[in-house]
Amino acid sequence: MSTTPHLRPGQLCIWTDTDPQAETDFNAWYDREHMQERVGIRGFSHARRFLANDGHARRYLALYVTESLDVFRSDAYRRAFTQQTDWSLRNFGRMSDTQRRVGELAFEAGAGEGAHVALFVSSPEALAATNWRDQADEATRETGVHAVRVFRTEGTLSAPLATGNASATRAAQEDAVVFVEGSSNEAARAAARKLAAAAGIAPEAVRSFDMLWRLAA
Repeated sequence: MSTTPHLRPGQLCIWTDTDPQAETDFNAWYDREHMQERVGIRGFSHARRFLANDGHARRYLALYVTESLDVFRSDAYRRAFTQQTDWSLRNFGRMSDTQRRVGELAFEAGAGEGAHVALFVSSPEALAATNWRDQADEATRETGVHAVRVFRTEGTLSAPLATGNASATRAAQEDAVVFVEGSSNEAARAAARKLAAAAGIAPEAVRSFDMLWRLAA
């Protein structure tokens, strides 16, 4: 969370897959170099990596939380993309079906982080309705569910940056991502499916992940 009361945290969400034949190297790079580089940028709070547990494609999820959205407009953040290592460039090139979203916290219920995350993408308008937010708040009182967070995508910041990854795709400029976190995968996924239906999203669109690890600044 932001340490300044009037600032809302920002978040970079990278949702991707990689070449299965180079998966060991991809994970080593993410764990030993890439997360450290990003968390070392001024204004970053922490980062987490996840692996899908639902058997579907686009298996890897990385979340980077910042003090505010302005961190993604900073010279330090932009400069990081002009100083890529060979290891980074190789793995950027292996990433596929990538979705990159930079967003700002728009809604939060509950507290803490969970080892399991379920997510879905929706329109911001559906998630801003009072009855949807009431349901989100109620979901955090279910056993095994701890928090519901909505990050609204900022389109100009979500465009692919110069990483050498030609397969990156532009995120929708006006969408939002709902993250349901919990200590139970089944509970988080069930709550997310219920909240997706309340927002007019097919419950089958919900994806679920297990956390691999967390790195703080």
